[in-house]
Amino acid sequence: MSFDADGFTCLNEMDLFADLSPAEIEAMHMMVPERRFGPGDLIFSQSEPVSALFMLKSGRVRIFRVAEDGKALTLAILEPGAVFGEMLLVGQRMYENYAEAVEDSVICQLTVEDVEQHLLADPRIALRIAKLLGDEVARLEERLTDLALRPLAARTAKTLLTLARAAPTNALSARLGHGGVIRITHEQLAGLLGATREATSKTVSDFAAKGLIKQTRGRITVRDPQSLRSIARTTS
Repeated sequence: MSFDADGFTCLNEMDLFADLSPAEIEAMHMMVPERRFGPGDLIFSQSEPVSALFMLKSGRVRIFRVAEDGKALTLAILEPGAVFGEMLLVGQRMYENYAEAVEDSVICQLTVEDVEQHLLADPRIALRIAKLLGDEVARLEERLTDLALRPLAARTAKTLLTLARAAPTNALSARLGHGGVIRITHEQLAGLLGATREATSKTVSDFAAKGLIKQTRGRITVRDPQSLRSIARTTS
Protein backbone atom coordinates (compact mmCIF):
# COMPACT_ATOMS: atom_id res chain seq x y z
CA MET A 1 0.00 0.00 0.00
CA SER A 2 1.12 3.56 -0.66
CA PHE A 3 -0.19 7.02 0.11
CA ASP A 4 -0.76 9.85 -2.35
CA ALA A 5 -1.92 13.30 -1.29
CA ASP A 6 -1.38 15.06 -4.62
CA GLY A 7 -4.44 16.77 -6.11
CA PHE A 8 -7.94 16.53 -4.72
CA THR A 9 -9.73 14.30 -7.23
CA CYS A 10 -10.48 11.70 -4.56
CA LEU A 11 -13.43 13.73 -3.32
CA ASN A 12 -14.61 15.78 -6.26
CA GLU A 13 -15.42 12.64 -8.27
CA MET A 14 -17.77 11.25 -5.61
CA ASP A 15 -21.53 11.76 -5.43
CA LEU A 16 -21.30 12.19 -1.69
CA PHE A 17 -19.69 15.62 -2.18
CA ALA A 18 -21.67 16.74 -5.23
CA ASP A 19 -23.18 19.71 -3.37
CA LEU A 20 -19.83 21.16 -2.28
CA SER A 21 -17.96 23.87 -4.14
CA PRO A 22 -14.50 23.16 -5.60
CA ALA A 23 -12.97 25.28 -2.81
CA GLU A 24 -14.77 23.27 -0.12
CA ILE A 25 -13.68 19.99 -1.69
CA GLU A 26 -10.07 21.16 -1.97
CA ALA A 27 -10.06 22.20 1.70
CA MET A 28 -11.47 18.83 2.77
CA HIS A 29 -9.04 16.86 0.66
CA MET A 30 -6.08 18.29 2.54
CA MET A 31 -6.98 16.03 5.49
CA VAL A 32 -8.02 12.96 3.47
CA PRO A 33 -5.03 11.10 1.97
CA GLU A 34 -5.50 8.50 -0.72
CA ARG A 35 -4.50 4.93 0.02
CA ARG A 36 -3.62 2.51 -2.75
CA PHE A 37 -4.31 -1.22 -2.50
CA GLY A 38 -3.25 -4.00 -4.84
CA PRO A 39 -5.33 -7.06 -5.83
CA GLY A 40 -5.90 -9.27 -2.79
CA ASP A 41 -4.91 -6.62 -0.22
CA LEU A 42 -7.20 -6.57 2.82
CA ILE A 43 -8.54 -3.13 3.70
CA PHE A 44 -9.96 -4.42 6.97
CA SER A 45 -10.80 -7.79 8.50
CA GLN A 46 -12.25 -9.42 11.61
CA SER A 47 -8.78 -9.70 13.09
CA GLU A 48 -7.83 -6.14 12.15
CA PRO A 49 -11.02 -4.02 12.29
CA VAL A 50 -10.73 -0.33 11.45
CA SER A 51 -13.13 2.27 12.81
CA ALA A 52 -13.24 4.48 9.74
CA LEU A 53 -15.31 5.43 6.73
CA PHE A 54 -13.85 4.49 3.34
CA MET A 55 -14.68 6.02 -0.03
CA LEU A 56 -13.73 4.10 -3.15
CA LYS A 57 -12.28 6.41 -5.80
CA SER A 58 -11.16 3.82 -8.35
CA GLY A 59 -10.89 0.07 -8.66
CA ARG A 60 -13.22 -2.46 -7.04
CA VAL A 61 -13.58 -3.83 -3.52
CA ARG A 62 -15.17 -7.08 -2.38
CA ILE A 63 -17.02 -7.16 0.94
CA PHE A 64 -17.29 -10.72 2.23
CA ARG A 65 -17.91 -12.79 5.34
CA VAL A 66 -16.36 -16.13 6.27
CA ALA A 67 -18.67 -18.82 7.70
CA GLU A 68 -17.67 -21.31 10.38
CA ASP A 69 -16.96 -23.94 7.73
CA GLY A 70 -14.49 -21.57 6.07
CA LYS A 71 -16.72 -20.75 3.10
CA ALA A 72 -16.62 -17.12 1.99
CA LEU A 73 -19.91 -15.38 1.17
CA THR A 74 -19.51 -12.27 -0.95
CA LEU A 75 -21.89 -9.57 0.25
CA ALA A 76 -21.04 -7.01 -2.43
CA ILE A 77 -18.53 -6.01 -5.06
CA LEU A 78 -18.22 -2.26 -4.77
CA GLU A 79 -17.63 0.08 -7.69
CA PRO A 80 -16.08 3.58 -7.62
CA GLY A 81 -18.15 6.03 -5.58
CA ALA A 82 -19.10 3.48 -2.92
CA VAL A 83 -18.94 4.40 0.76
CA PHE A 84 -18.25 1.62 3.25
CA GLY A 85 -16.56 0.76 6.54
CA GLU A 86 -17.05 0.42 10.29
CA MET A 87 -18.59 3.68 11.45
CA LEU A 88 -21.24 3.49 14.17
CA LEU A 89 -21.89 7.23 13.86
CA VAL A 90 -23.51 6.70 10.46
CA GLY A 91 -24.98 3.28 11.07
CA GLN A 92 -22.30 1.15 9.42
CA ARG A 93 -21.30 -2.09 11.18
CA MET A 94 -18.70 -4.30 9.55
CA TYR A 95 -16.82 -5.98 12.40
CA GLU A 96 -17.80 -9.41 11.07
CA ASN A 97 -16.83 -8.61 7.49
CA TYR A 98 -13.72 -8.43 5.38
CA ALA A 99 -12.94 -5.88 2.67
CA GLU A 100 -10.53 -6.91 -0.07
CA ALA A 101 -9.31 -5.06 -3.15
CA VAL A 102 -10.30 -7.02 -6.26
CA GLU A 103 -7.94 -4.98 -8.42
CA ASP A 104 -5.66 -1.94 -8.04
CA SER A 105 -7.80 0.45 -6.02
CA VAL A 106 -7.56 3.98 -4.63
CA ILE A 107 -9.46 4.62 -1.41
CA CYS A 108 -9.96 7.65 0.83
CA GLN A 109 -10.22 7.00 4.55
CA LEU A 110 -11.94 9.22 7.11
CA THR A 111 -11.53 8.84 10.86
CA VAL A 112 -14.35 9.08 13.42
CA GLU A 113 -13.27 12.63 14.19
CA ASP A 114 -13.27 13.57 10.49
CA VAL A 115 -16.80 12.22 10.03
CA GLU A 116 -18.13 14.03 13.09
CA GLN A 117 -16.51 17.35 12.25
CA HIS A 118 -16.72 17.52 8.49
CA LEU A 119 -19.48 15.19 7.29
CA LEU A 120 -22.28 14.92 9.83
CA ALA A 121 -21.95 18.61 10.70
CA ASP A 122 -22.77 19.54 7.08
CA PRO A 123 -26.48 18.88 6.37
CA ARG A 124 -25.79 18.52 2.64
CA ILE A 125 -23.38 15.62 3.18
CA ALA A 126 -25.31 14.12 6.11
CA LEU A 127 -28.40 13.86 3.92
CA ARG A 128 -26.47 12.06 1.18
CA ILE A 129 -24.94 9.66 3.73
CA ALA A 130 -28.42 8.83 5.01
CA LYS A 131 -29.61 8.12 1.47
CA LEU A 132 -26.58 5.97 0.65
CA LEU A 133 -27.06 3.89 3.78
CA GLY A 134 -30.79 3.59 3.17
CA ASP A 135 -30.16 2.35 -0.35
CA GLU A 136 -27.61 -0.13 0.99
CA VAL A 137 -30.06 -1.57 3.52
CA ALA A 138 -32.74 -1.89 0.82
CA ARG A 139 -30.31 -3.73 -1.49
CA LEU A 140 -29.29 -6.11 1.29
CA GLU A 141 -32.91 -6.90 2.18
CA GLU A 142 -33.71 -7.53 -1.47
CA ARG A 143 -30.69 -9.79 -1.84
CA LEU A 144 -31.60 -11.83 1.23
CA THR A 145 -35.13 -12.27 -0.15
CA ASP A 146 -33.73 -13.43 -3.49
CA LEU A 147 -31.43 -15.95 -1.77
CA ALA A 148 -34.40 -17.41 0.10
CA LEU A 149 -37.03 -17.42 -2.64
CA ARG A 150 -35.52 -17.35 -6.11
CA PRO A 151 -33.78 -20.18 -8.01
CA LEU A 152 -30.16 -19.88 -9.04
CA ALA A 153 -30.95 -18.97 -12.66
CA ALA A 154 -33.13 -16.05 -11.53
CA ARG A 155 -30.51 -14.83 -9.05
CA THR A 156 -27.80 -15.11 -11.68
CA ALA A 157 -29.80 -13.18 -14.27
CA LYS A 158 -30.66 -10.42 -11.80
CA THR A 159 -27.09 -10.13 -10.53
CA LEU A 160 -25.65 -9.94 -14.06
CA LEU A 161 -28.11 -7.20 -14.98
CA THR A 162 -27.19 -5.24 -11.87
CA LEU A 163 -23.46 -5.62 -12.48
CA ALA A 164 -23.87 -4.69 -16.16
CA ARG A 165 -25.61 -1.42 -15.26
CA ALA A 166 -22.70 -0.47 -12.99
CA ALA A 167 -19.97 -1.56 -15.43
CA PRO A 168 -18.36 0.92 -17.82
CA THR A 169 -19.72 0.75 -21.37
CA ASN A 170 -18.63 1.94 -24.80
CA ALA A 171 -20.59 3.64 -27.59
CA LEU A 172 -21.17 0.42 -29.57
CA SER A 173 -22.53 -1.47 -26.56
CA ALA A 174 -24.82 1.44 -25.74
CA ARG A 175 -26.24 1.52 -29.30
CA LEU A 176 -26.86 -2.23 -29.24
CA GLY A 177 -28.53 -2.04 -25.84
CA HIS A 178 -25.85 -4.18 -24.23
CA GLY A 179 -24.57 -3.54 -20.73
CA GLY A 180 -20.98 -2.79 -19.86
CA VAL A 181 -18.34 -5.49 -19.65
CA ILE A 182 -18.58 -7.18 -16.25
CA ARG A 183 -15.15 -8.04 -14.90
CA ILE A 184 -15.82 -10.99 -12.64
CA THR A 185 -14.72 -14.60 -12.30
CA HIS A 186 -17.13 -17.50 -11.84
CA GLU A 187 -15.81 -17.90 -8.30
CA GLN A 188 -16.53 -14.27 -7.45
CA LEU A 189 -19.98 -14.52 -9.02
CA ALA A 190 -20.69 -17.70 -7.05
CA GLY A 191 -19.80 -15.84 -3.86
CA LEU A 192 -22.34 -13.14 -4.71
CA LEU A 193 -25.01 -15.73 -5.47
CA GLY A 194 -24.43 -17.88 -2.41
CA ALA A 195 -23.90 -20.87 -4.72
CA THR A 196 -21.13 -23.28 -5.62
CA ARG A 197 -18.71 -22.43 -8.38
CA GLU A 198 -19.78 -25.50 -10.34
CA ALA A 199 -23.49 -24.62 -10.27
CA THR A 200 -22.72 -21.00 -11.14
CA SER A 201 -20.50 -21.98 -14.07
CA LYS A 202 -23.22 -24.26 -15.44
CA THR A 203 -25.84 -21.51 -15.23
CA VAL A 204 -23.56 -18.97 -16.89
CA SER A 205 -22.67 -21.45 -19.63
CA ASP A 206 -26.37 -22.10 -20.25
CA PHE A 207 -26.96 -18.36 -20.63
CA ALA A 208 -24.03 -18.12 -23.06
CA ALA A 209 -25.28 -21.08 -25.12
CA LYS A 210 -28.65 -19.34 -25.50
CA GLY A 211 -26.97 -16.12 -26.62
CA LEU A 212 -28.09 -14.16 -23.55
CA ILE A 213 -24.53 -13.26 -22.61
CA LYS A 214 -21.04 -13.47 -24.03
CA GLN A 215 -18.29 -14.68 -21.75
CA THR A 216 -14.52 -14.60 -22.04
CA ARG A 217 -11.92 -15.19 -19.37
CA GLY A 218 -12.89 -13.08 -16.37
CA ARG A 219 -15.40 -11.02 -18.36
CA ILE A 220 -19.12 -11.25 -19.11
CA THR A 221 -21.16 -9.06 -21.48
CA VAL A 222 -24.96 -9.02 -21.37
CA ARG A 223 -26.34 -9.54 -24.90
CA ASP A 224 -30.06 -10.01 -24.27
CA PRO A 225 -31.12 -7.99 -21.21
CA GLN A 226 -34.82 -8.45 -21.94
CA SER A 227 -34.59 -12.24 -21.72
CA LEU A 228 -32.48 -11.98 -18.57
CA ARG A 229 -35.09 -9.73 -16.99
CA SER A 230 -37.75 -12.37 -17.71
CA ILE A 231 -35.59 -15.05 -16.08
CA ALA A 232 -34.85 -12.79 -13.11
CA ARG A 233 -38.59 -12.54 -12.35
CA THR A 234 -39.08 -16.29 -12.05
CA THR A 235 -39.65 -17.76 -8.58
CA SER A 236 -39.52 -21.47 -9.30
